[in-house]
Amino acid sequence: MKESYLYKRINQSKISCCLCSHRCIITNDGYGKCNVRKNIDGKLFSMNYGHIIAENIDPIEKKPLFHFLPGSLSYSIACPGCNFKCFFCQNHQISQIGKGEAENLGLYYNPEDIVEKAARYGCQSISYTYTEPTVFFELAFDTSIIAKEQGIKNIFITNGFMTKEAIDKIEPYLDAANVDLKGFTDDFYRKYAGARLEPVLENIRYLKSKDIWIEVTTLLIPGLNDSSEEVKAIAKFLKDISIELPWHISAYYPQYKSSIQATDTKKIMEAVGIGKDVGLKYVYAGNILSNDMEDTFCPDCGKLLIKRRGYSILENNIDNNVCKFCKNKISGFF
Repeated sequence: MKESYLYKRINQSKISCCLCSHRCIITNDGYGKCNVRKNIDGKLFSMNYGHIIAENIDPIEKKPLFHFLPGSLSYSIACPGCNFKCFFCQNHQISQIGKGEAENLGLYYNPEDIVEKAARYGCQSISYTYTEPTVFFELAFDTSIIAKEQGIKNIFITNGFMTKEAIDKIEPYLDAANVDLKGFTDDFYRKYAGARLEPVLENIRYLKSKDIWIEVTTLLIPGLNDSSEEVKAIAKFLKDISIELPWHISAYYPQYKSSIQATDTKKIMEAVGIGKDVGLKYVYAGNILSNDMEDTFCPDCGKLLIKRRGYSILENNIDNNVCKFCKNKISGFF
């Protein structure tokens, strides 16, 4: 375990955690909603520090990030726990854990171990992913400093519910993030994720204002967040931030406590069309087979820039961040 970097002592027995927007008030020997932060004698500790419960060498396209080092590998890690309670979580075995469980899960790695592995396997980045990086913030922060020194990029795959204090602390070392915008109503967030919408919206805006590359992903769940009206509202929100902000619209498949039918491919295609009609330049489909809905096209001349098949890059016509055909600048890091 490691003492948390962001908390405030209220009195001798109560602590306020300042890492995520729940801002849990935790009494002595108690845990936060994430079940991995514990008040021990008036100090807040991360009980999952270094407990790596998942690790993989992933194509960066799997995150998904399409405009950040395409075709590269990202060393992806997770510690147990999450501050959301999504009933459809695809990683529920490692995210939805009970109080006191994190201490006995995973294999212990220190930050030097993680960076050494990333370098050994030729990964240009480290992704803090699979669960929620905010709940293993201390490990991610300590690792990101060493990675930055060695020229390895740092990436958060996040639900976007962290505090601005957490963003400010990690900003000098965080290079990119994919934020999961799960829906566009507070009712959806409260009922199906155990959280709130507004902090996520605020953090998408805030991250975009920083020197951090961001992309957004929305999982379309039939009957819950897939209406044309809601999809259009999300698209307009993203457009108001930047028309060049990439948006990934992914198909849902039944997971965890959910038995809702999988998203129809036509619904994903319609949603991609809505995003483009609203004016977003880069809208992608995810979790479906398609001929070109994961490809990147030049928004100026319309020619194919990056041809993808699954997580593989078959063709790349971006040179020094510009279209090879019309020399239009393409947003991202290529």
